[in-house]
Amino acid sequence: MSAVDPWYRALADLVSRSHRVPPDALPAAVTAAVRELGVAVTIYVADVEQELLRPLPEPGRPLPEPLPIDASLPGRAYTEVRARAGQDGRLWVPVVDGTERLGLLEVGLPVGADPDDPAVRDGCRAIAGLVGHLVASKSAYGDGLQRAKRSGPMAVSAELLWQLLPPLTFAVDTVAVSAILEPCYEVGGDAFDYALDGGRLALAVLDGVGRGLPATLTTAVALTALRAARRTGGGLAEQIAAMEAALRSQWRDGRFVTAVLAEIEVDTGRIRYVNAGHPAPVLLRRGRAVRALTGGRRPPLGLNLPAGEPGEARLEPEDRLLLYTDGVTEARDAGGEMFGLPRLADLAERHIGSELPAPETLRRLSRAVAEYRGTASRDDATMVLVEWSGAAAARVQP
Repeated sequence: MSAVDPWYRALADLVSRSHRVPPDALPAAVTAAVRELGVAVTIYVADVEQELLRPLPEPGRPLPEPLPIDASLPGRAYTEVRARAGQDGRLWVPVVDGTERLGLLEVGLPVGADPDDPAVRDGCRAIAGLVGHLVASKSAYGDGLQRAKRSGPMAVSAELLWQLLPPLTFAVDTVAVSAILEPCYEVGGDAFDYALDGGRLALAVLDGVGRGLPATLTTAVALTALRAARRTGGGLAEQIAAMEAALRSQWRDGRFVTAVLAEIEVDTGRIRYVNAGHPAPVLLRRGRAVRALTGGRRPPLGLNLPAGEPGEARLEPEDRLLLYTDGVTEARDAGGEMFGLPRLADLAERHIGSELPAPETLRRLSRAVAEYRGTASRDDATMVLVEWSGAAAARVQP
C-alpha cells in the first residue's frame, strides 16, 4: 500500500486510536477508523466452544444475531481461514492473532465496490489483521471481550486453566501447532504447552489426576514447574525433575500427573520424547496413521518412581503428530462403548485428507468426540496436532 492509499490511512488511524482505547470501545474505534472508506464493519468473535460467531456490541447499533460456524458462508470463511464474499457484496474476513483464529470481520462495502478487487481484499485483510492483534491484547484489560465469547458461566477450574495456556494455534514457515480442550467451560486437569526457541519446538500435554479444581491445581503446579525449568535452559530431564519436585513439595497424598513431553528439531524433524503414563502420540504420514510413539516410557509424575530413557523418532516432510489425553479415546457413548483409538485415527485421516487448517481438523475431531459421548461423560478431552509442513503452516494464515 502507498502512503496515499485510503486503506493505509484507515490502518494508521486505527493504530493511533488503539493505544488508549478501552476493550469495550474497540468496535467503535474500528468503525471510526474506516468511516472515510465508506464501509460498515462488525467484529465477530468465535465463542469458547467454537460453535458460534458472536458480534461485539457497539453503542448506537443494533446487535446482530450470532452466526453458526457450521453450514454458513461466514462459518466457511472462519473454518478455512480465507476471505469470502457474499452475494450481497459483503466480505467476511478472518480475524487472527498471528495464526490463531479469533473470529471474523464483516465488511459492508460501498455501492459499486468490487469485493473481488485485490486492493479491497488486501485492505480488508490488513484491517482484520490489526483487529486480531487488538482483540488479543485488549482482552487482558477488561472482561467485555471475554464475556462476548461465552454462552454460559465458566467453572473456577476452567477459568484458572485457560489463564495458564498459550494460544490455541501457532505456526512458522515450517511447522504448525494447534490444540483444543473440552469441555471448555468445565475442563479441569488437562493442559498443553509449547515453545519454539533456537529451532527447537518444545511440546507438552498434561493430565492431572482427578477432576475439577483439585486436578487443575495439580496440573498448574506441574505446568509452571516445567516452564520454570525450560526457561532456565533445562532439557527434558531437568523439566521432568522439576515437575516431580514441585508436585511432591506440595502434596503427599499420591496425586500425580500423566504427561508427554517432546522436543522437535524443526530443521531436521528429529524428536526426543518422554511419556509419563500417558497415551502414546500417533504419527500420521501421507495422510495415514502409521504408528504410535511407544518409547520413552516412565511412571506418572509426582510418584517419585524410577524413569527410563527418552524415546526418539524422526518426522518426514508433511508428517503430523497427534497428541491427546485419555478423555478422547475413553469417551463412552450411552451404551458404554469407548470412542477408541481406531476411531480417532480414522477420523484424523479423513480430516487431514481434506487439507483443512490444523485448528479446523481439531475442531471437527473434538465435535465428533462430543457428539459420540453426548451427556454420558464430561471427562476432559484434549488434543494437540503438530504439522511439520510448510503447506500446512500456510493454511492457518489468511
